[in-house]
Formats: sequence, structure tokens, C-alpha cells
Amino acid sequence: MMAENDIQQRLTEFIIREVEYWDFWGAIRIVKKGKTLWETSRGYSCVEFGVKNTMSTRFTLASVTKQFTAFAVMLLKDRGLLSLEADANIYLPEDMRIPAGITVHDLLAHTSGLYNFYNFEDDFYIVEDRLPYDRKAFLNRWILKQPMNAPGELFNYNNSNYNLLGWIIEHVSKESYADFLRKNIFLPLGMTSTVFDDGLAVHENKANNYMHDYGQTVRVPYVNNLFLMGAGALVSNCDDLQKWYECLKQRKLLSAKAYQCYFAENMNHYCYGLERHERNGVTMYAHGGDANGIAAYTQYFFEDDLCIFILSNNESLNQYRLGAGIADILYGKEPQHTVKPNEVPVSEEDLRKFVGSYLPGKIHIEAKNGKLYLVRVNQNIHIELYCIGPNTFVRRHEEQSYTHNLLPEGSEKPVVWGYELIS
Repeated sequence: MMAENDIQQRLTEFIIREVEYWDFWGAIRIVKKGKTLWETSRGYSCVEFGVKNTMSTRFTLASVTKQFTAFAVMLLKDRGLLSLEADANIYLPEDMRIPAGITVHDLLAHTSGLYNFYNFEDDFYIVEDRLPYDRKAFLNRWILKQPMNAPGELFNYNNSNYNLLGWIIEHVSKESYADFLRKNIFLPLGMTSTVFDDGLAVHENKANNYMHDYGQTVRVPYVNNLFLMGAGALVSNCDDLQKWYECLKQRKLLSAKAYQCYFAENMNHYCYGLERHERNGVTMYAHGGDANGIAAYTQYFFEDDLCIFILSNNESLNQYRLGAGIADILYGKEPQHTVKPNEVPVSEEDLRKFVGSYLPGKIHIEAKNGKLYLVRVNQNIHIELYCIGPNTFVRRHEEQSYTHNLLPEGSEKPVVWGYELIS
């Protein structure tokens, strides 16, 4: 590896450029052998009152939550309270059964085959998830649809799997999900800033989450966090995540056999709540989290005692590319810098050929004041697109790897995410 001073200089040049380029709000920390190599906080935790993010600010983790849920299941396994290869129905209430043959392992590894209701057609996202929470109705209405495939056949990342694991934790432990994690993981590790956010309790020093609507910063639309239990509603900060990393590195709280299962790679590089990849000649365990106004990413390189945390409350920057770039620098490689494509002028007449509904109530395109907007989130959020080439557009304010070719070659009608313009 490079000299520490050289590494810090390269990290500074790379990270500062990226966070300023995309107006990143959040916190970043890089730790090697217990020493902080680099850290920064930026932006606002509460823009309404001018409160800035700090390194102690707590952020919503989104799907980074899953590694904690999986760990809690392994604690129950260690105590002889469940078997990973047993039918998951054994550990669920009698009135909340799922299709037979789905094991606890299938839920942990995303190989259950259960229907995935997080899609454009269904009315769960930003519709049903705003309503009062009823666990049994949630199961019956959204999870117990026709399975997509038989258990164990295919990998399909699906929040339902971890919702069910949250309910298994509650049924087996006879405690709430929040209490079980607090008593058995957070308190033993001194993670006093990590909690389950039910959407009602006031959590001191927690960042609000923000998006862009017509190019202006706005609060994200409300969702009921109870629908995310097990899958994505934990809140934490860099201090606590560093304690969590030490737990995993030093193999605290779980038996050696349980850790072996926890870190074992299954389909599609997925372990239990973590992904395993070979990067820069070493093994990396990682997981990201994405939601409206939320971007999180944790990377663990146990062989070199190195961890990277990226937590954001405005999802402006691609945390996966930033994390990969940081790791590249630490291993002596050149990181991938982001470059916004040059804008190509387009007449308002040409913009209007894309205007209309592509999926009623879900996907629309609107032109306003000479600008094109992708209308999402139940028509609440207007995402500005700008042209970079013939019929090709990208987002103005958020980094993304996806380029919208709104009129693909051979298509008679404009298309967004595979949906044709219908009106």
C-alpha cells in the first residue's frame, strides 16, 4: 500500500471533488486498524432550521439494516431456538403461514421465491406503505401472492424475506424486533445511537431525508416505517457502525460456527445480509441501502482491518461508485471520477413529444418552462432530466448510472423503463 500521507492526500482530492460536485449531504468515515484515515460530514440534517450534519449525526440505514436482522437470527440459532434449514413456518404465528418449503436460510439468502411487490405496477410503494400498519393484512395482501419460483431455485432480492425474518425474531424471542436487537446487539456493543425507527418516536440528532422536486430541496414523502421492519428502518451513525465492524472482525457475540454461516456466500454473492466480493485481491463484505432521500453503504475488508462507511440523507451521489473509488485509492489504484455529460439544447417542441403518461399514476413525463421532468413517487416528485444526445436524457441533480433513451431505435413511441407512452 502507499504511504499514509499520500493516501490521505489522494482521498481528500477524490472525495472532496465528488461530494462538492454532487452536493452530497451526509457523513463519510474510513478506518484502518482502529485509526480514522479520513472522515467528513457535509450538508444539513435539518435544512429548515439550518442544522448541519456532523460525524455524530444519525442517518437512516435503509437496507444496511439487513445485516443486523440476519445477525439477530444467527443469535437465535446459536441459542438453539431455530434451525436455518427448517421450514420458516415453524417459527411464524399459526395465522401467518407462508408457502411450505421455504426455509429460514431461503429468507436470509433471498432465495425464497416469494412474490416481490416492489415494482412499478403494484400499489404498495408510496401508496399502501403510507397507510396504517397491519402485519397480517400486509402479509396476506402483498407477500402471499403467486410465488415467482420454487424455493432455493433463484436469487431475488426481496424486502419481504427480511420482513418475515423480523417477524420470526419476534415470534421466537417473545420480544419486539426493536427490543431484541437493542438488548442483544446494540447494548452489548455500546451502540447507543442505533435504534429501530418506527416513524413516531423522536430520535435526537437524527437527520431528515431530502430529495429534489423541480430542482428544489424538499422533504421526502411520508412512508410508514413499520412496513420496513427487518428490512430497512434502523438508524445509526459512523461511531456505532465502527463498533459493529469491530464486532464482525473480532467475531464477538456469535459462535464460530454461526459466523461461518453468516459469512458464507450463497447465490449472487449474497451471504446473510451482506454481499461477498473479491476486490483488489482481497475479500470484501458490503451492503448498500437506497430509498427516497437515503443512500448508505458499508464496506468491510477484514484481512486488512479496513472499513468504509458512507451515510447520506439526500441521495445525490452514487454511494457505490464513491465507495469503490475510495477502496481503489486505498489499494493503490485510480478511482473512477464522475463527469456530468454536456447538455445538448432541445427545443420545447421536441421536448413535448415525450410528454404524457407511461404508467397511469406511476410514471409520467412533463415539460415545464423549457425543461423536462420525470414524475415519480405517486406524482409527488418531479425529477429534472436534461438532454445529452439524440432522445437521450439523464438526471440533473442526482448521479445515476441509468441513462434514459426515451425513443429507442426501432420504437414508434417514447419509452421510459420499458413502458410506452400511452396518452
